[in-house]
Amino acid sequence: MPFLTAINHLLNFLAPALVVALLLVATSHVFMRKLAQPRGWLAPIALLFVVGCAVLALGVALLGSDGRMLTYTALVLVCASVRWVELRAWR
Repeated sequence: MPFLTAINHLLNFLAPALVVALLLVATSHVFMRKLAQPRGWLAPIALLFVVGCAVLALGVALLGSDGRMLTYTALVLVCASVRWVELRAWR
């Protein structure tokens, strides 16, 4: 596989993790202003992106292929849970 094709595949594999991270941080700044405001933007996006990449990699390892709905469901649930814990929203 040529190098540029491999990079394209890798970026397309990681794109859902980035989109979920961006959407979760943006919506938490809209709907949970008081909790999310002091935390900033960059660190939560980076944390959620890394967690999301780990979930996607685990999904490929366990299910054997990319793009399964179970993997995407786990991505959303795990990232949302990490953001909830990060914001200490249970208080």
